[in-house]
Amino acid sequence: MSRRTAAWLAWSLCALSLALTALSLVLLALNLAHLDGHLYDYWLEDTVLAVSLSIIGAIIASRLPANPLGWLFCVAACFIAIVHLSGEWVLYALLVQPNSLPAVEVLAWIESWVWILACGCLVLLFLLFPNGQLPSSRWRWLAWLSVLLTAAGVVWVAFSPGVIVGLGGIRNPFGIEGVPSSAFKPVQTIMLALVWVAAGSTLVLRLRQARGVERQQIKWPAYTAVMVACGGVLYYTISEAIGSRWLEWAGFVIFIVALVSFPISLGIAIVRYRLYDIDIIINRTLVYGSLTAMLIALYFGVIVVLQRAFVLFMGQQSTLAVVASTLLIAALFTPLRRRIQSFIDRRFYRRKYDVRKTLEAFSAKLRNDSDLDALSEDLVGVVRETMQPAHASLWLRSQGRGEKHV
Repeated sequence: MSRRTAAWLAWSLCALSLALTALSLVLLALNLAHLDGHLYDYWLEDTVLAVSLSIIGAIIASRLPANPLGWLFCVAACFIAIVHLSGEWVLYALLVQPNSLPAVEVLAWIESWVWILACGCLVLLFLLFPNGQLPSSRWRWLAWLSVLLTAAGVVWVAFSPGVIVGLGGIRNPFGIEGVPSSAFKPVQTIMLALVWVAAGSTLVLRLRQARGVERQQIKWPAYTAVMVACGGVLYYTISEAIGSRWLEWAGFVIFIVALVSFPISLGIAIVRYRLYDIDIIINRTLVYGSLTAMLIALYFGVIVVLQRAFVLFMGQQSTLAVVASTLLIAALFTPLRRRIQSFIDRRFYRRKYDVRKTLEAFSAKLRNDSDLDALSEDLVGVVRETMQPAHASLWLRSQGRGEKHV
């Protein structure tokens, strides 16, 4: 396939996915207008993944047509868009305008099993990331197992008799008696486990073994995967356990932003665009995430203590507790941020921290020392210590004709 043909095919798949998603959103708006309508449960996740995967996949496939990852992006996006459109189509035809759209049972049947193919594409994508090859030949069994389980799951769900899950009680029009029913839950569990096993195991293994550029490539999806997990835990677990509404919204925002960023991070890693910016992003996330958590805990802790003190001495609560807590947080923000930054640099970025300390020490000596010979030797020593070149030398032009080599 020529590069021009690959670009045309990739952007055609992207346009198809975006068109199906746009039609799905139109049907979603119509369903929302119907007060009694049942919303499609995964409309937001499907929209985010279909749009981001299709665009990133088209960019990768058009630039690197020999890399299978771009095509897996595009195909997975099309499958997700088909699932979303089928779900919205069926709900509109059942609840908003009954019998207004054709092929309702067929689309309900398609929606019931196409999502398995999308999961299978994601499993292969993680196994082949970032260079389009398996980590080693020993991983072929997992790749073939994923393909076989995906195919078996599609056949089982597609021909399982009974009611299709989540679509208004429609029975499978192609169900075969004798095939085990209730296939949705076990197949869903198996496919999600495959996705997480493929993503987690390959990313961890490659991150431990990789060096240089490949290590930077793997850091991008690893970072966004951690953010997705953190947002999901906040949104689904912690917020429900403590009944905090604002924590639920915070977790939801983190989860959606990370979900949008995940395909983008994969694309950045594959095309190797601004790879080393991930170190800055991780550093800032560690610093400001820790700072935010500490300040929030301190804020509410001080409020509770001061309110109890006011009740004890004055017999009632006071807004001064909120004011005092706010002023305390404002005063502690900068020094606490510096301490957290210093701790994270020492703990996780030791080499860069040592380099910075070396340069700071040399700058202080440069201000106080006037001996040119000593400074020249120190400068060469600093360059060797911080940059670690194979060879370092310093040439100084004297006021006369000669030059001095250190």
